[in-house]
Amino acid sequence: MTLRTYTKSTLLAALVSISLGGFLLHLRIHSISNNTANIIPLIIGILSVVVVPVLFSAKKTVQYGYVLNGMLTIIGTVLMTHFSIANWPQPATFATVIVQTLLSDNLILWTNFFIGKALFDLETFGYAVDKEKKGVTYRYPNIGWWLVHLAAISAVYTLGHLLWRQL
Repeated sequence: MTLRTYTKSTLLAALVSISLGGFLLHLRIHSISNNTANIIPLIIGILSVVVVPVLFSAKKTVQYGYVLNGMLTIIGTVLMTHFSIANWPQPATFATVIVQTLLSDNLILWTNFFIGKALFDLETFGYAVDKEKKGVTYRYPNIGWWLVHLAAISAVYTLGHLLWRQL
């Protein structure tokens, strides 16, 4: 087994493990029998556990896996942050905000993203030790590109939420 194959296998195992852990956590918390809207975490979980790792497995589809994984991360971040804000702890101290919001869940979700980013970078840019990282920060596939999308999707979601309440 080559170092490339070993590294890719290890990262894929990490991606499946963390996705499966998040999926099982969502199954426990978001029962579909309690609320039909809980179908969204179920679908996102299935995509994360099954589809994303399959897309990352082949060099031809690694870009699709990267984009799907990143978009699922952004959707999860926006929805969980909205839930945390809507159920803000009282009293709001540093400790209660850290422990009684979904901050830890968002950190786990972004760990999933960074595992996917590592898989994508290694497959796309190679495994050379001394290869220099290049590119404009806010352009695809760099992190800045994702931050722009996180900000834009958050803004659209917030505007939609605020306008929807007015109707």
